[in-house]
Amino acid sequence: MSLDGTYSRSASPDERAALGHELLRSQRWVEALACYEAVLELAPGHVPARVGQGIALQNLGRLGPAVAAYRQALALRPQLSAARYNLGSCLLELGRHGEAEAALREVLAQQPDHAGALANLGTALKHQQRYDEALRACERALALQPAAGLHHANLGALLRELGRIEEALSCYERVTALEPGNFAAFSDRIFLAQYTDADPAPLLRAYGEAVAAAARPYAQWPAREPAARLRVGLVSADLREHPIGYFLESVLAATADAVDWHAYPNSPASDTLSERLRGHCRQWTPITGLDDEAAARLIHADGLDLLIDLSGHTAGNRLPLFAWKPAPRQATWLGSCTETGVAAIDHFMADPWIAPADMPFIAAVQRLPETFLCFTPPAGAPELAPLPALKAGHLTFGCFNKLAKLNDGVLDAWARILSALPRSRLMLKCGTLADDAQRRRMAQRFAERGIAAERLIFEGPSPRSDYLRTYDRVDIVLDPFPYPGGTTSIEGLWMGVPVLTLAGATPLARQGLSIMNNLGLPEWVATDANDYVARAISLASTTNTQALAELRQGLRDRLRTSPLCDAGRFAGHLLQALQQMAQR
Repeated sequence: MSLDGTYSRSASPDERAALGHELLRSQRWVEALACYEAVLELAPGHVPARVGQGIALQNLGRLGPAVAAYRQALALRPQLSAARYNLGSCLLELGRHGEAEAALREVLAQQPDHAGALANLGTALKHQQRYDEALRACERALALQPAAGLHHANLGALLRELGRIEEALSCYERVTALEPGNFAAFSDRIFLAQYTDADPAPLLRAYGEAVAAAARPYAQWPAREPAARLRVGLVSADLREHPIGYFLESVLAATADAVDWHAYPNSPASDTLSERLRGHCRQWTPITGLDDEAAARLIHADGLDLLIDLSGHTAGNRLPLFAWKPAPRQATWLGSCTETGVAAIDHFMADPWIAPADMPFIAAVQRLPETFLCFTPPAGAPELAPLPALKAGHLTFGCFNKLAKLNDGVLDAWARILSALPRSRLMLKCGTLADDAQRRRMAQRFAERGIAAERLIFEGPSPRSDYLRTYDRVDIVLDPFPYPGGTTSIEGLWMGVPVLTLAGATPLARQGLSIMNNLGLPEWVATDANDYVARAISLASTTNTQALAELRQGLRDRLRTSPLCDAGRFAGHLLQALQQMAQR
């Protein structure tokens, strides 16, 4: 037997399985899977091979078959906690959080100090909005294995969701200190820093240097005919029901006749939107389970003109593979409205509002002339409702962003607004507020600022159609800062609700500025916190109620005909930008 995947024809199932284990340790998932399947043809009841099959499938992103493999192993050996732990982690990746919790609790019944099971249990509980239980599980895992970066990262992700940003940042700083090569945690740290006013440049530079040191960039690429259609690659974990999917769909449809789109999804998740996006692409090649070198090799062989990152430092990104330079020109767009720090990414795609000419950048800025994004209107959205203040007799502000964005500065400004308008109300809606303990904590933060609980409306998550209908109860959206809304803002505008935003110092902090100026509503953009409070009070005054009602009824049509939703107009600008980047 050898690691080239060959073995003598007389090799026993155990010998063949041993080779599979060696291949797993070398992360050669495809070869390991073939080896285990050969074992299982000879011996279907070979439990180690069945578990190994599940591990290989899971690492290749084939989560459904991996679950089946683990269940088959457990049917043969019910007390095999390793298989049950893997089953729990696989169900977690699939988003089947209740089933994952059940599997992980069975592991802990056998091994109460299984740190990995505790960490994953914390994540499963977090997704079920059971935050206090999740905190206990994550803290217990960390107490058992204080040097495990994974446990610090899990705790950091939970603290971020609870809006405890400084504590979460400390967790991610610990991960990068323990595991300098953990680029996913480094990205999480950079992403989280965007919730603060900290200068992002030092972290971006450090990240760029780290991924460059781990890569061996290509210097040559397959030759292309000069007159050939542009071949443009898209790398993302979010080619599905996700804000990236919502912004991408109409754009791909409008440009499919002019560009050969090559999609490289980095997630096993797929849905009906994924299928629609796939229909606009020349090629759809998942890279889940491939390491950076293998993914870069695959993309390089496709002979692209331009490769675009659609994630930035959001979850599931594959920024390190861009350091391998698999395409001659590379860009970042849409993901998090900021630069990446990766020197091999040549262009940051922006617009004049988020990236003014006097703002410094690491990469070359490719400015689209009006807006850097184009929204696909939600199918079947509810009709516009009248201004709720006309019936309620008081104005209701709203914010449907995550709690992580609601820092003390934001709450201070909102409390000043509510104090100046004593009959007004504030509605907050997000997944975290499904938990009673988090509602109490948020109410306490407002109480400390003199705002009574009866003036606050808290709601948890809901399906998209119900979520959109919730805007029927909101008169004005208050954008958080320095991390404003994107999709939430445009969805609110689609439902007729104007957004008061604050223009900050970074591209991300100026996202609301871009949206409202593209709508021709610059009066809804504040310059600082005092201006934000003053504008909110003025716009919400009783003398402006009729103006608000008229704006609400015309806002959807204004958005529909604006650059933010005009896919054909945007496509023309995008095609010109793609050609310019590819030719440089």
